[in-house]
Amino acid sequence: MMKNFFQKFYYGWFIVIIAGLGVFFSGPGQTYSNSQFIDEYIREFGWSRSQVSGLYSAATLVAGVIMIFVGRFIDRFGQRTMMVTVGSVFGIACLFNSIVSSMWMLAVGFFLVRLLGQGSMSLIPNTLVAQWFIKKRGIAFSIMTLGSFASAMSFPIINTWLISTWDWQFAWRFWGILLLFVFVPIALFGVRNKPEDIGLEPDGLSVSKGRNVTPVIGGAINEPEQNWTLSEAMKTRAFWAILVCVGIPAMVNTGITFHIISIFGTNELAPGIAAMVLSLMAVVGIPMSFVSGYITQKIRTNYLLVVIFIIEIVLLLLLLIVNNLAVAILFGTLWGVANGFERIGLNVIWPNYFGRRYIGSINGVGVTMGVVGSAFGPLPFGIGFDIFHSYTPVLLATLIFPIIGVFCSLIARKPDKAQLAH
Repeated sequence: MMKNFFQKFYYGWFIVIIAGLGVFFSGPGQTYSNSQFIDEYIREFGWSRSQVSGLYSAATLVAGVIMIFVGRFIDRFGQRTMMVTVGSVFGIACLFNSIVSSMWMLAVGFFLVRLLGQGSMSLIPNTLVAQWFIKKRGIAFSIMTLGSFASAMSFPIINTWLISTWDWQFAWRFWGILLLFVFVPIALFGVRNKPEDIGLEPDGLSVSKGRNVTPVIGGAINEPEQNWTLSEAMKTRAFWAILVCVGIPAMVNTGITFHIISIFGTNELAPGIAAMVLSLMAVVGIPMSFVSGYITQKIRTNYLLVVIFIIEIVLLLLLLIVNNLAVAILFGTLWGVANGFERIGLNVIWPNYFGRRYIGSINGVGVTMGVVGSAFGPLPFGIGFDIFHSYTPVLLATLIFPIIGVFCSLIARKPDKAQLAH
């Protein structure tokens, strides 16, 4: 009976919803959530902003390096086991963060939520959706990404309310309990690692006797995919070019997000406007992610990356002159466009280029680069401001990175395994 149901409505779309929920619950490990707690730590424990920021960057860097092993564990144990395990430990990590009282405890807490939240709870859903879709992969990722934007929009608001109504300890416990008693059971009972586990194939093909397959809701596959191992992928120019394309937006976006209130403040814009821009970015990013998902089915993904970096150049230039509400709205809108394109393009390109079989190991390296990039993002902005008492020099210097990104995007063409032998 269940098999007949799966053949009428492709189960992969339920997988997409669960994956989107997983990306949503990566929130406690993301900068947009952790930033709500920074002032609370400083106020309660008397730590300096540089101490807390330094711990955050160091913990993120270490977490990024370890993410390589998480990708390999996904390939070995499967997404279901990893999602349940990571979700459980992540929930416990949130509870641990509610009792931090020293610098070393804060360092451990930051490390755990960055590794399990920002890293693992982003990587696992991405590799899961990649297993279930090939032809409709762009659209599937677009739907999953709704969870990411919903998380970015809601976590700052919910955290602010929880902290002001109760305290920062309660806020951490709130997310820990939701992870343990809402998300983990859904992952345990709902996730299947790949369509072949329930007699289907990617995009909604039911396996029948013989070589023929019957298309159902979700589309059909008409192109064979090449499955690359990590070692094979590392021999291609595209692999390294994509890594650069992953690291640059992570670094630049995290740097801007971490310091956006201060950047706007130097131009005499209120913190409320900065908060509005962050929300606007998330709102605009939702429809743009769907546009991006459609575009990835029509043009080469690396061309989409070129567009992302061109917009990023414009964004850095806008930050130099953002001194009124109109320019702030323009900045937030363009930032949302870039983020919508980025979240789909950089997720889709790995399985599109290197196949599904070893996607955990390969995308794990990509997520590692993203996490490491985000670790280095806030530091140059902070150091630059301390030295020059202005963000202008560091913004101008940062322009070199999206320019490099444009070049790397152009050379990141889809590789062919036949070329490895030559």
